[in-house]
Amino acid sequence: GRWKEAEGLEIAVMEARKRLLGEEHPDTLTSMANLAATYRNQWRWKEAEGLQIAVMEARKRLLGEEHHDTLESMKHLIITYKSMGEVKQAEDLESEIEDIKYRWDL
Repeated sequence: GRWKEAEGLEIAVMEARKRLLGEEHPDTLTSMANLAATYRNQWRWKEAEGLQIAVMEARKRLLGEEHHDTLESMKHLIITYKSMGEVKQAEDLESEIEDIKYRWDL
């Protein structure tokens, strides 16, 4: 597809949102997650991983670990870890999700 074009647009939107709304505004985090997905679709795992970790950690702080958006961030990071062959990290994050679901009866 037209991943490079999408990437350029997503970077511009993300940078504008960071400047106007702040680093941890929900819309900024969504832009970061979208850019990470574009990187993932290009098999650019390390770039995707860095953004996904930042989004996940911010959402944990701002929304709580049991929030749907936080859990989705964790699931996307698991996919990236598995794609990178980082099985242990993927399993650790899967265990964390299971613990959260158990504690919150989700």
